[in-house]
Amino acid sequence: MVAVFLKFICRIIFRVEVTGITNIPKQNKLLIIANHESFLDGLLLGLFLPIRATFVVHTSVLNSLLFRQILRLTPFLAVDPSSPLAMKKVIKLLESGQPVVIFPEGRITLTGSLMKVYDGPGFVAARTGATILPVRIDGAARSYFSRLQHDESKTLFPKVTISILPTTHIPMPDAVTAKLRRRLSGDAMRREMQNMLFSSAPINTLFEAFLDAVSIYGRKTALVEDMRKIEESYGDLLKKSLALGRIASKVTTAYENVGVLMPNVTNTICLVFGMSAFARVPAMLNYTAGSSGIQNACTVARINTIISSREFIKVAKLEEVVAGLKDVKVLYLEDLRASFNLFDKLWLMGFALWLPRLAIKKSHATDPAVVLFTSGSEGKPKGVVHSHGNILANIAQIKAVIDFSIQDKFMMVLPLFHAFGFTCGAIMPLVTGTRLFVYPSPLHYRVIPEVIYDRGCTVLFGTSTFLGNYAKFANPYDFYKLRYVVAGAERLSEEVRKVWADKFGIRILEGYGATECAPVLAVNTPMANKNGSVGTLMPGLEPKLEAVPGIDCGGLLYVRGPNVMLGYYLYDQPGVIQPPQDFWYNTGDIVEIDNDGFLFIKGRVKRFAKVAGEMVSLETVEDIANHASPQHQHAATTQIDAQRGENIILFTTDSTLTREQLANSTRELGSPELAIARKVTAIEELPLLGTGKTDYVTLKQMAENEK
Repeated sequence: MVAVFLKFICRIIFRVEVTGITNIPKQNKLLIIANHESFLDGLLLGLFLPIRATFVVHTSVLNSLLFRQILRLTPFLAVDPSSPLAMKKVIKLLESGQPVVIFPEGRITLTGSLMKVYDGPGFVAARTGATILPVRIDGAARSYFSRLQHDESKTLFPKVTISILPTTHIPMPDAVTAKLRRRLSGDAMRREMQNMLFSSAPINTLFEAFLDAVSIYGRKTALVEDMRKIEESYGDLLKKSLALGRIASKVTTAYENVGVLMPNVTNTICLVFGMSAFARVPAMLNYTAGSSGIQNACTVARINTIISSREFIKVAKLEEVVAGLKDVKVLYLEDLRASFNLFDKLWLMGFALWLPRLAIKKSHATDPAVVLFTSGSEGKPKGVVHSHGNILANIAQIKAVIDFSIQDKFMMVLPLFHAFGFTCGAIMPLVTGTRLFVYPSPLHYRVIPEVIYDRGCTVLFGTSTFLGNYAKFANPYDFYKLRYVVAGAERLSEEVRKVWADKFGIRILEGYGATECAPVLAVNTPMANKNGSVGTLMPGLEPKLEAVPGIDCGGLLYVRGPNVMLGYYLYDQPGVIQPPQDFWYNTGDIVEIDNDGFLFIKGRVKRFAKVAGEMVSLETVEDIANHASPQHQHAATTQIDAQRGENIILFTTDSTLTREQLANSTRELGSPELAIARKVTAIEELPLLGTGKTDYVTLKQMAENEK
């Protein structure tokens, strides 16, 4: 009777909803694993799981009189999860046929995300061959029964969802020692927990996800600021998004691709969310691409209207660029504000702000949400079409492996037309309650470290080139609050890694992404990190390696998963989405995947030179140059040679670098002699794209002009 009464009370005050599998087949050995959000978790699982099970609890829980009384309602076993002997008791329970519930983290989360997963539960699962039933608890962390270190998102009675996922198994790893088998089993359990967190994340539309965050964190929660240094709250952002969306809807039609030519400011983020609310698809234009680049993007995605800002065009000196655009209307927010009349203001203040879900146009998770553009390094730019589900799935993947919270503050310097800038800068903070500082340009190398220090930022995304330049000008104390520094878009230089470790005591986490994957494919994390790799694949992503003639180590990587794009807009078929074949995206990268699942990038297929009949990676050429001259920047490309097929040209900022030095480094690294550049050309600085990547198209043109 007590259990029935408690279940009734919990349904009322916590609005408990159980989703997923409700009819669990009887198993001989069943291990139920769950994330640990609060002191309520055991009670909630005991009341709402469709089967009765023995709970494995941390010995420290018994120190509380309240929870000793709660545990009287269900069978339990108190253990220390770090003790190998304790796990023997769990094994005996499972082998006796008793279903067992265990929290692999061993402790209640302090961050709201997954914490350290102990090896013991994974080894128990592998040793017994038990069927694993993952159960996700969501919402209890926002109660006052949690141990979160921030109270902004806490409420008396948050809604709690219990998601029961499909069963799985962890096979016993093939390893030479018991210690190694135990560690590998623990790694497998960590991956299962991450998959569980990702798989149970709700996926809707961008604006609905934003509204969910407003409900969770409250309208008064300060969230975003830009160079005006005015921190705007969820309420401010909601009001501005609805107003800008209403304005944009007056000059565009539903589901139309609308060009956005705007800088990194709060208004741009609000415009994106506002367009999402009214079922318009923002097409993020690269304002560094020049008239021809923007014109090509408009052609590819059939963009007839561009929304911009007169002030931005003037400050960025883009008047000639805009004047060079043809067959496209450029509308300015300063002019469009006049169309927001009295009726619109009454609509906003009297209706939309209070009932935003009723004020917006209904969209679906599978509808296009944004068009991003490739750099055009392989010809005309392609329009990459992502659905709402693609973007939100990638955010759920990131959240499953890295513990961002409302205590963090992102320093977003990458432009919003960059996939990293869009997903991690514009969308992820607003839908996850993470504070954000939006900076207009990543090229202000002296200013950015000071802003990071002044605004107390804890997370920084950047390219290797940008991070190296910030390190040159930063005071060793500027980055004292940074918890996460994530490098992507290009290979992380070993010199940059070393400088950040020596000067700031910060380990850079290298990741790997593609615009077509929204963008994060893999990343190193504090829980799973291996130098030289780009980390393990995101939860829910399936890899496939295809052999490439002439390349012995690794293969061409294909991936399939929920964050892979809907398809391309191509120049020869503008406005028509071309989906990936069988939903497999060809990354164009040669990679190796080791036994622990870590990816090692060997180079792009198109960045291999064929010299005297042999395939040579231009990445290897650059590695040799970086070893010979670590203080400078280097980039390799090719030129046609009638006798050898291709010659390798190395462009470098080191005017003293010689082929003899490269040959010495080649011997020290054990690299093939064919990887020594045929010619070394010194230039003042390497050309960069607006995204921070090296501009290999320009370098290729320079190489072809060399004699």
